[in-house]
Amino acid sequence: MFENLTTRLGRVLDSIRGQGRLTEEQIAAASRELRMALLEADVALPVVKDFIDKVRTRALGVEITQSLTPGQEFLRVVQQELTATLGGVTEPLNLRAQPPAIILMAGLQGAGKTTSTGKLALWLKEQKKKVIVVSGDVYRPAAIEQLRIVAGNVGVEFFPSAVGQNPVDIARAALAEARKQYADVLIVDTAGRTTVDEEMMTEIAALHAALDPVETLFVVDSMTGQDAANTARAFADRLPLTGVILTKVDGDARGGAALSVRQVTGKPIKFLGVGEKSDRLEVFHPDRIATRILGQGDMLSLIEETARKVDQEKAQKFAAKLKKTKSFDLEDFREQMLQMQNMGSMQSILEKLPGGAQMQAQLKNVDAEKQVRRTIAIINSMTKQERRFPDLIKASRKRRIAAGAGVEVQQVNQLMRQFDTTRDMMKKVASGGMAKMMRGLAGRMPPGMMPRR
Repeated sequence: MFENLTTRLGRVLDSIRGQGRLTEEQIAAASRELRMALLEADVALPVVKDFIDKVRTRALGVEITQSLTPGQEFLRVVQQELTATLGGVTEPLNLRAQPPAIILMAGLQGAGKTTSTGKLALWLKEQKKKVIVVSGDVYRPAAIEQLRIVAGNVGVEFFPSAVGQNPVDIARAALAEARKQYADVLIVDTAGRTTVDEEMMTEIAALHAALDPVETLFVVDSMTGQDAANTARAFADRLPLTGVILTKVDGDARGGAALSVRQVTGKPIKFLGVGEKSDRLEVFHPDRIATRILGQGDMLSLIEETARKVDQEKAQKFAAKLKKTKSFDLEDFREQMLQMQNMGSMQSILEKLPGGAQMQAQLKNVDAEKQVRRTIAIINSMTKQERRFPDLIKASRKRRIAAGAGVEVQQVNQLMRQFDTTRDMMKKVASGGMAKMMRGLAGRMPPGMMPRR
């Protein structure tokens, strides 16, 4: 997400970060580069113009000229203006209504409405809400069936509907059932079209009038760039939207939609869809996204995600074992790989780390997820004794393990070397040598891999 924009902005800011003072010419040059970076990211032109004007005005004003570190102050100005462009503050879902609170999902066909409905239902379920979902797409039987499957996968109630029914009648029946079951939230998935048309707008306006939802969320594919903002504006002109869900953000290296939608529509982005799995939905925090775009990471989101997705009981047992025995075996190594899989893609983890853009560049041709899956498969091919006592694994055992995992012996050797390195690091952590280990690690990393202090 935002990979191209982060790289380009990083070069602009690097050129002025160390300056003792900034001249008007340097600010003008940096502003031109910022403008090009934003246009390449497919940010809407009016948004680019407004953003650059605000940055230049502040940079040429008292804030920069009186600063002891103008380069850092310019970075702060850019970060603050990015945050403002993205919406300024986090705007949570408004569920302050007599239950069930109704959420209406709108958007074009293919934007990811049904998938986002399931993701949002799971997110609400994790907030201890009882959720019912219903499909008002009476034109595509596959859409109704898809929502039924998605609802089953995330463990929420699905209210049935069928092709040919009136969407308003479906929604009213679902609302009556939600009240009967004392549900907290009813999410209504609506029909989409390939383009905005009058029939679609009339139908969804009728649904809105019948339901009076507390939230009307526009679901839009971020990979359509500034077209996403234009489509959102078309919906906002006809429907009282309360927020936006940007989907397929993990596949968008430009970031233009995220930077355009808020200013073009006046509606806040509330969630980001950052992957295909049901748990890959993130609350949108403008300040955190701004620091991520500027390559400074998003440690708060990473910590929250870790707390939510890592098995805390297993983590505590592992920490206790490591502290007590100072031992680390292949079973432990496998468990760490499984926990890493639960965290999502390596790209999503790296982009939340300071300096993550440089790390992603270093690993651009490496399929980290494939390597993790292969590691787990190799360890699964070992006996329980071999996992507990890795030093038993010699040549003949390696050949058997490789055959069982469907890999070459060379890949088993590679895993064992990786395990030995990790085991040494774990022993240092258990012995209280974390700071020493990090210094040693920094010395072995390529330039730019460690974050700036």
